[in-house]
Amino acid sequence: MSDAKRTILIVEDNIFSSMVLQKALENEGYKCLLAADVNAAMKILGQVLPDIILSDYEMPEQNGFDFREHLINHPVLKNIPFIFLTSHTDQALMLKGLRMHAIDFISKDTPFPMLVSKVNSVLQVVRNQQELSVQELKKAAEAINIKSIPKEAPVIDGYEINFWHQPFQNYPGGDFIDFIKADDTHTFIVLGDVMGKKWKAWFFTFGYLSYIRSVIRFSVLNGEFNPAKILKNINELICMDEVLTDIFSSLSLLMLDADANKLHYSGAGDLPLLYFNKQNKDALKVQSTGLLLGFTKDTEYDEQVINMESGDQLFVFTDGLIDLAGEQGKKSDYELFAKKISNTKSNTFSFEKINSKILSGITDHNQADDASLIFIKKI
Repeated sequence: MSDAKRTILIVEDNIFSSMVLQKALENEGYKCLLAADVNAAMKILGQVLPDIILSDYEMPEQNGFDFREHLINHPVLKNIPFIFLTSHTDQALMLKGLRMHAIDFISKDTPFPMLVSKVNSVLQVVRNQQELSVQELKKAAEAINIKSIPKEAPVIDGYEINFWHQPFQNYPGGDFIDFIKADDTHTFIVLGDVMGKKWKAWFFTFGYLSYIRSVIRFSVLNGEFNPAKILKNINELICMDEVLTDIFSSLSLLMLDADANKLHYSGAGDLPLLYFNKQNKDALKVQSTGLLLGFTKDTEYDEQVINMESGDQLFVFTDGLIDLAGEQGKKSDYELFAKKISNTKSNTFSFEKINSKILSGITDHNQADDASLIFIKKI
């Protein structure tokens, strides 16, 4: 089992039996959620997605088969591994449950060590299958050279530019990063987040990136470097694409003018950037007013200009860095993340320092979404 506790939902109307089972599983490192009936179980599932469900067959009002029917008809809950706990040995009953895609029937008389072993085996098989699927899809993406995250940051004279990306549960997701060099002086910096998680969001990142890259390059050919105007054109094209209907994305679009030492910024539904001025020792939010890409065709975007002096730093990031999972579910806290950054910065501040002090603390156990950050510092 991984360092993060796996969660088991136990649905059992006998309180004594459920508490004894809970104790046995928690002794093996699992986190257990208890429900006395189907209604209580569905309420829990509305808040938390467990790694596996152990359900009694005989329960008042709705039995285990009724519960299983609810799950099968739900697009997300149907994929949670499901095991029946029962006193029955009727083969016809067991066959019916297996036809409902239950993984196993376990007798309530099964010794706890054996029951825990079965649960461990089921979760290990599920994990192996997931890892195999991830690896196969990654290989396929690499074979056709599909990438939504670059291999390295650009080298720009007078600047330190770095980025960090960690996908949710190691699945490719909706965050995308790009650096587009327009000429020797101007570089566009892109950070976006397609709404959703895992493969579905990842799939649509390529449509968004194609539009973004094409519009930027076409604009530069026509002498247009204003990120707000470019962002408006990107949004208009996306709104006209039927494939991307109701697929929204945030976007932070920056244009670095290395000769003038200015960052021109425009955003679409993104988080405020964090700008640290070394001379004044100020930490400022730089916030855009534009709506998410794809939301409405007539959206206007504003441009803001940041003057970069020696030692100034800018952080651009997605919500995976402020959304953290805990015992009470997902919690968003922009101010807490900003405070962590502020406490870490110093005259000798570097990307390596923030990586070791903050980013390394984001793990499978507390990560709630894809997380990405771009760091820009004027040397």
